[in-house]
Amino acid sequence: MARLTLLVIVPHPDDETFGSGGTLLSLLARGDACGVLTLTQGEAGKTLGLCDTKADLSVLRQEELRACLDVLGVLTHPDSVHEQHHYPDGAVAAHRAEVTQVIQDALNRHRPEIILTFPPDGLNGHPDHVATHQVVKSVWDELPVESRPTLWYYALNREWLDDPSPLHLQPNRVHDVSAFITQKLRAMGCHRSQGLTLANTLRRFPERVTHEPFYEVVAGRD
Repeated sequence: MARLTLLVIVPHPDDETFGSGGTLLSLLARGDACGVLTLTQGEAGKTLGLCDTKADLSVLRQEELRACLDVLGVLTHPDSVHEQHHYPDGAVAAHRAEVTQVIQDALNRHRPEIILTFPPDGLNGHPDHVATHQVVKSVWDELPVESRPTLWYYALNREWLDDPSPLHLQPNRVHDVSAFITQKLRAMGCHRSQGLTLANTLRRFPERVTHEPFYEVVAGRD
């Protein structure tokens, strides 16, 4: 099994694209293997009238995610992977022990050079985002320092936020993904049921579409 350059670990379908779709596209375009690990099926999200039940929404969001990953190239790159898990949307924290094992296993199998996940404040305080951060960081902390992957968090510029969290981390790296803007927007648009999230992202953080900000953790300091 090829070693992954980047493994994105997120709780919901769409989390992989709005903040890092361009980074995935750029890495895959140069031939690097990438992975996405999704912990829930997103069944607690808004339906926007596209379906009636949580079960229906779960199916719809799986279809949306597959379409998105196809646009990004994750599903067509021979060594890239998508792992879909089925923890309850909104209750990742209640399954911490199992999620910890899932992430440990994924790191052992895929040996990623870089892990990307949410920051301590979850970027927006969502409990699944926060829980995912806590598990990923705890697993990373337990690894021998010499074999740890580089750890990136999603990040937002402080000046974009009306009321930054006390845990806010200012980006310390920014990826210019403007060369992939058309494909990124196509991938974002695959998540039809998340149209409000997409609209809010474009309204509040338009710069993030072409320049993806991240926080790179420095071992021993963060």
